[in-house]
Amino acid sequence: MRSRIAIIFAILIIGTIAATIMMQDLNNIDITVHTNGSNVEVKSYSPFYIAPHQMDVEMEEAAMEQLVEPNSTVASIKNEIKSIAKNYNYTATVTLISPYGIDQLPMPAKVNGTSMLPTLKNGQEIIVLKTKDYKVNDIVVAMHPDYGMIVKRLKVIDPDKVYLMSDNRNIEYYTTQKTLGNGLVEYDTYKKTPLDTWLPKENVIGVVKIY
Repeated sequence: MRSRIAIIFAILIIGTIAATIMMQDLNNIDITVHTNGSNVEVKSYSPFYIAPHQMDVEMEEAAMEQLVEPNSTVASIKNEIKSIAKNYNYTATVTLISPYGIDQLPMPAKVNGTSMLPTLKNGQEIIVLKTKDYKVNDIVVAMHPDYGMIVKRLKVIDPDKVYLMSDNRNIEYYTTQKTLGNGLVEYDTYKKTPLDTWLPKENVIGVVKIY
């Protein structure tokens, strides 16, 4: 009799453990974020159920918002996706997939100005891979304290800073005029030289991959 009770008790314990593990598995979900730097597609997978479509929609919108942010990272996108999954009572494992590999984050950008002619034209759309793995002569995007996001050719790499140069080496001249009164006009001529600059390494956002 005692052995039978022990067996029943063991079965109950095993059943409880199995049920607990199954309940935990039911709350787990695998999510992949696919992006080419311009678009985002989110796919969720679980062997037990089909995830709510609205959850995937919210995740795609959140990932797209993060994609265009210069300061976003793989970690920040994953955390945002996990947060949305948690709102639906899921624990998510998130993987980001791009043409550049697993957890490699590209972002879209647009050229503003003529400093990179003839390589890049004003208004041209480019794709930037966010990375610190760059080398001399790469075209990179970086944050400048005065001009914001800039795109330049990387020419020198020092231990804590980089030197960026414009491809366009032409010097431009432009003239302004000011009316002084009595029919007199004052003209001033200015010289616009290419923007070449030293910046801290951490200011480099990434390497231009598509242009």
